[in-house]
Amino acid sequence: MKNILIIHGNPVKDSFTDQLTHAYINASIAAGAQVKELVLSELRFDPNFHEGYKGKQEPEPDLIRSQEYISWADHLVFFYPNWWSTYPAQLKGFVDRTFLPGFAFSYVKDRRHHVKLLKGKTARLVVTMDSPVWYYYLVQRAPGHFAMRKGVLEFCGIKPVRISSIGSMRKSTEKQRFRWIQKMEAYGRKMT
Repeated sequence: MKNILIIHGNPVKDSFTDQLTHAYINASIAAGAQVKELVLSELRFDPNFHEGYKGKQEPEPDLIRSQEYISWADHLVFFYPNWWSTYPAQLKGFVDRTFLPGFAFSYVKDRRHHVKLLKGKTARLVVTMDSPVWYYYLVQRAPGHFAMRKGVLEFCGIKPVRISSIGSMRKSTEKQRFRWIQKMEAYGRKMT
């Protein structure tokens, strides 16, 4: 049985992201997975990392619970929109405050490389966007995907990181949206 953590990073209520998230959750539960969900807009925490790694900023209870859920999970699935070619500020703040040294990675004195503390986990990013997907990859070079996959998740040992780019939302038809929901159901059934 696989433990799956859903991290819902769209601050907009009743968005298409909600429909995608529920399709994935329902299908993975039906396939036998254990699922927990973090809805970032419902968590109470300061997203600002006031002193970076130089100071000590006590984590709020919701962030402690988030780290417990991440530790529990075999597979993380992030659902969020692409805003300004990357992810929303609240998700960035969540990453800054949750994926910390000593939890997600650690530096070892006198060694060139860090230790990846979240090895053995996998992830999927489900990212909606108004721009056409081809434009995001070919013209913008997918900076948000690169930052989340390489700069955060793989840096901490989470691998592989699969990406589902969904767009253009602005010009999508009901038929396209239905197909995207079906795709999330298929990923949920496969628990990928």
